[in-house]
Amino acid sequence: MKFVRHLTRILSSALLLMLLLASGFVWHYRDISADALIVKYSSPDSKFLSIDGVRFHYRDEGPRDAPAVLLVHAHWASLIMWDEWASALSNEYRVVRFDMAGHGLTGIDPSGDYTLERGVELLEKFNKALDLERFDIVGTSLGGTHAIHYTIKNPEHVDRLVLLNPGALNAGVRGRDTASALPWWIDALTLITPQSFFQFMLEGGYGDSNAVPKVVVSRWHELQMGADHRNAELERTRQYVSGDIVGMICSLSVPTLIMWGEDNPVVTVDQAYEFIELLENAPNKQLAIYPGLGHMAVLEDPTITSRDIKSFLDGTRSFNDHLDKAL
Repeated sequence: MKFVRHLTRILSSALLLMLLLASGFVWHYRDISADALIVKYSSPDSKFLSIDGVRFHYRDEGPRDAPAVLLVHAHWASLIMWDEWASALSNEYRVVRFDMAGHGLTGIDPSGDYTLERGVELLEKFNKALDLERFDIVGTSLGGTHAIHYTIKNPEHVDRLVLLNPGALNAGVRGRDTASALPWWIDALTLITPQSFFQFMLEGGYGDSNAVPKVVVSRWHELQMGADHRNAELERTRQYVSGDIVGMICSLSVPTLIMWGEDNPVVTVDQAYEFIELLENAPNKQLAIYPGLGHMAVLEDPTITSRDIKSFLDGTRSFNDHLDKAL
């Protein structure tokens, strides 16, 4: 009996320790409230707008009567990644940027629909609410794929298209009519989301993995600790279907600039040249390659990339130096 009582005490103590550890994990990785994130990451230019139950965070900067530029951010990111670009453009352009559903300071989509089709639908309604009739659209990474889908569906609204390192042609996703499977352990990120995950992810996207600023890692981590944001991001990945992306690129009929990090480890630079070849119906196609930069070129060198986008929009520079290799 003594042995049984002793064993029971040991098991009880072990169970209590496990519960305490579990509670500690839950507390450490708990969600950050929307109000706390707004206090830390909003700006005087931040605005909020409800569309189909999604509370969008956006910024609308620059003269209202100037040509408009719409910026669409990357997967796991937020509109803050465009800060330097907005500063460079907003003297002469109306610069509109927003956080996608489940990103930054924008809430989740209560419908649970995170498909590309839903993203385009929300973007259409967002643009209508802001009276954006004609504009240039710029997208990086996943935002680039959204920009392609939007332009194909709404060519009458788009003057020019700019794509930075879009992942649409990656072998694992291009042309799929079903989503790719995620690893079995991925849902653990909704419960335990260490900052090291974002450190690893960003280092894997930079041309120089040692150049990732700590403040960027911290920001990406904290903004994804909003209520249900990690679950929304996983659902977006589960529901991602690129469709006939090659056919879409071939049918794009607006002037298009492709910007690509030459040392991009996520979507390799050979895809930039394939993009140019596929843009057979674009009346003006240009290609800018950035040595030393990777998938997150907007963050890696915002000075050079914002300078070049402004040159393209102003029509003061051609970026066709690399087309001989492409064509």
